[in-house]
Amino acid sequence: MNLIISGHHLEVTPALREYVVAKLDRVIRHFDQVIDATVLLAVDNSREKDRRQRAEITVRVKGRDIYVESAESDLYAAIDMLVDKLDRQVLRHKDRLQGHQREALKHQTDIIGAEQQVG
Repeated sequence: MNLIISGHHLEVTPALREYVVAKLDRVIRHFDQVIDATVLLAVDNSREKDRRQRAEITVRVKGRDIYVESAESDLYAAIDMLVDKLDRQVLRHKDRLQGHQREALKHQTDIIGAEQQVG
């Protein structure tokens, strides 16, 4: 997986980089078909005073792109919230992929079973 971490009005320190990588391991553990991820960490001066730290991520997985953003007063809290949202969306995407395949197989076995009973 390719991972790009960049900062907007913010220097990405090694501690921030390690924190993001450690948190994204949870997402990769649930869904291993992640192609690449782009993380943007930013400080917004134009937003509300209490929510100035922002984190965004775009993850390309097999089948679609997933975009998530979060804003908090603390950057580490914003990253935590971001990963929680991303994890939910990745799990939902994985369930949709697996759910349709199981449903198709179920209907195929019902049709085959009905043909054998008739014939």
